[in-house]
Amino acid sequence: MRRFLLTISAVVLIGLVVAASGTALANAQAKDAPAKEETPDVPDSIQAPTGEEVILLAHATGSQIYTCQFSADGKFSWTLKGPDAELKDRKDKVIGQHSAGPTWKLKDGSEVTGKAAAHVDALDPGSIPWLLVKVVTHAGNGLLTNVTDIQRVHTHGGQPPAEGCDAAHKGDETKSSYTADYYFYAPAK
Repeated sequence: MRRFLLTISAVVLIGLVVAASGTALANAQAKDAPAKEETPDVPDSIQAPTGEEVILLAHATGSQIYTCQFSADGKFSWTLKGPDAELKDRKDKVIGQHSAGPTWKLKDGSEVTGKAAAHVDALDPGSIPWLLVKVVTHAGNGLLTNVTDIQRVHTHGGQPPAEGCDAAHKGDETKSSYTADYYFYAPAK
């Protein structure tokens, strides 16, 4: 009888150890799995379409580049040439570039170009607007392959100078530092 109780106790103990190991392994795997990004709180006009989910959040740091040009209203003004920014992940690792087009290119070789579909003023009046961008072209294979929409939010800076663009400065360029968060959307799986 005593041997029987010892055997049962050993089996129960082994079962508890295996169960605890499985729970620890599952918890370790959950910590290693990438966190699913939440959609940002934005006005309705720049909401991503229903049925899409965020597949990437990238923080941009760089410049908005402006050129002094004669505009249609008969005055000189700073006109956006395009952005020049690094894209970083949540761990502050550079994962790609954002440039004129507008184009976003990741180090994995995937690339998208978009066209602004809607905008709202930034919460900070000295910052560039928040945008909803529709992807119009794809290149390469990687994380951006199925991206259909991009939101630019949480902008800081990036506006052109208030002055300094006139006939004497026609064609001059200026850079305005900015930061922003870009949310990349693809159809939900």
